[in-house]
Amino acid sequence: MNLADLTDLAAARLGGRALFANDEFFAARQNLLKPGRGVFVPGKFTARGKWMDGWETRRRRTPGHDWCVIELGLRGIVRGVDVDTNHFSGNQPEGCSIDACDLRGTSSRAALEDAAWVLVLPQKPLGPSARHLFEIHEERPFTHVRLNIYPDGGVARLRVHGEVAVDWRRVRGVVDLASIGLGGVVMAVSDEHFGRKENLLMPGRAPNMGDGWETRRRRGPGHDWAIVRLGHPGVLEKIELDTNHFKGNYPESAVVEAVSAPGASVEDLLTAGHEWNVIVPRTKLAAHKRQVFTKLAERGPFSHVRLQIFPDGGVSRLRIHGRPSLP
Repeated sequence: MNLADLTDLAAARLGGRALFANDEFFAARQNLLKPGRGVFVPGKFTARGKWMDGWETRRRRTPGHDWCVIELGLRGIVRGVDVDTNHFSGNQPEGCSIDACDLRGTSSRAALEDAAWVLVLPQKPLGPSARHLFEIHEERPFTHVRLNIYPDGGVARLRVHGEVAVDWRRVRGVVDLASIGLGGVVMAVSDEHFGRKENLLMPGRAPNMGDGWETRRRRGPGHDWAIVRLGHPGVLEKIELDTNHFKGNYPESAVVEAVSAPGASVEDLLTAGHEWNVIVPRTKLAAHKRQVFTKLAERGPFSHVRLQIFPDGGVSRLRIHGRPSLP
């Protein structure tokens, strides 16, 4: 399992919040959920010491350990965590563990103190200035996690990778079946040199060119592509392709295809001979523009969508509007 291909349920841009920490003397808990791996600025100090881009507690002089409670932006099944000590060398914790709970409707401190916390990751060692990927084997969904560090120190970032839990019986009407909030995932892309694939499904329009999916300049034959697993199979109604902020580097054209192959892996979709249906034929794209397609050649139901761009370039958002196919 490649944890990085799963949704970061705790990402600040998806609503994740660092709610409480027993100590944040040197660096604030909110830094844990910021994008990137954290930066180091030589010579930058605050009134409390060296400025660090992470969560850092004071040196503990009493028994115990430090902790931080995170509210996930998206309730889901946690498959693994990434505890990143980037730039913390000599001041990283000796180890960490993770607890989790499912507490919907409130995030008050009193309710969280009384919640039924489950140890999902026993204590593991941490090293300096490195990512630490740990798989978690719990099949129930959670709303909060608690990062425990032993005994103290600094962590740059925490990623909580998993699968969004959606009660599709409560979903009505036409929705964005590819929405990351409804469990949509970009399973694979041909290239993501300049912009990460998961940006395609993020909420809202991209604030800048760095918040889209962008491939390198292609110097040989071929073209680039992205495969999206919908949050739930459904009948398609409308496709949106948005090249917001891509002005001199948008694709010349694009094709959108779909297939019904629930449960298929990336390898299956690439090699098993599935028949992809063209739903939007090759169409010229424009710079810095949202293009909407409602006259679809096929409507499904489908479980996966493939976006092919010619020959390369950047797309900020992909929306696949449809009705979930429910029993």
